[in-house]
Amino acid sequence: MKNSASESYKAAGVDITAGYAAVELMQKHIARTLTPGVLSGLGGFGGLFELDLTGLTRPVLVSGTDGVGTKLKLAFLMNRHDTIGIDAVAMCVNDILCCGARPLFFLDYIAMGKNVPERTAAVVAGVAEGCVQAGAALIGGESAEMPGFYPADEYDLAGFAVGVVEKEKIISGETVRPGDVLIALPSSGAHSNGFSLIRKIIRADGEKLTLHIEELGSTLGEALLKPTKIYVKPVLALLEQVTLKGISHITGGGFYENIPRSLPQGLSAKIDEAALRIPPIFQLLQQTGEIPKRDMFNTFNMGVGMVLVTAKEDADRAVALLRQNGEEAYLLGEVVSGGEGVILA
Repeated sequence: MKNSASESYKAAGVDITAGYAAVELMQKHIARTLTPGVLSGLGGFGGLFELDLTGLTRPVLVSGTDGVGTKLKLAFLMNRHDTIGIDAVAMCVNDILCCGARPLFFLDYIAMGKNVPERTAAVVAGVAEGCVQAGAALIGGESAEMPGFYPADEYDLAGFAVGVVEKEKIISGETVRPGDVLIALPSSGAHSNGFSLIRKIIRADGEKLTLHIEELGSTLGEALLKPTKIYVKPVLALLEQVTLKGISHITGGGFYENIPRSLPQGLSAKIDEAALRIPPIFQLLQQTGEIPKRDMFNTFNMGVGMVLVTAKEDADRAVALLRQNGEEAYLLGEVVSGGEGVILA
């Protein structure tokens, strides 16, 4: 690639040598994610991964793809690019975890108006950190410089994860029954959802984001930019000892859209509102924007990043095991017959 350069393309706004420089800067970050299954390095047309089938009789591959959404706008305003990649990984691996899948590898896609190598490498550093947290290898990706399509100081970020689960251990929600217990795994904040509404509420600009807010213990921007929590390792550890009947990743659509996805038709999740541990950021958003409670729970995670469903007799043990693995899990409610999917009580 040393001889690869085009002055004509550069004059049109695309500097391919900047892409090579970015790859050099991100090499050390990608190296942190390598696992025994990785067979290829950077620069090939495809990422190669050898699947270890030890202990698996009927392996099923599970895939998920997602982006970061308009949370990116805050990263641009704050000129902070080293954590947003964690969000991209989290949105994908937390989704496939809902099936009980162990993430194997991840690929990212960054499209930008201008390739600034240091900024691109910072984004990938975040992606690599997310992969380390998930135990997944970063085996490839793509960056596209698209002048005239994106502003020079903006980019978009998306990702794709693949995991594996034994067929008989797929978590589908089919065995959920009335009386089963809901367990909450706390979120780190707004994660990566609802940011179009957030930006409307706070009328985001750089100056407001730098305001230190006592109840948040940080600036508004720092609180909002906290990366999405990755639940893979504690939940997979739990699955080795406790049977989970359903898992919901609380993303866009909040409680009302996501929790019913892990329940059979005709059942609802009865949430104990008194048990909820709602972080101050959501109270601030609700008060500032005068947002109805229903809309808050239908947009944001409200402090609950993931909901697990287990039999009543397994609930206390599951909570204890999760806490041993660093998750401040707590009992959130129970499954009941009837209703419209979610009941706040």
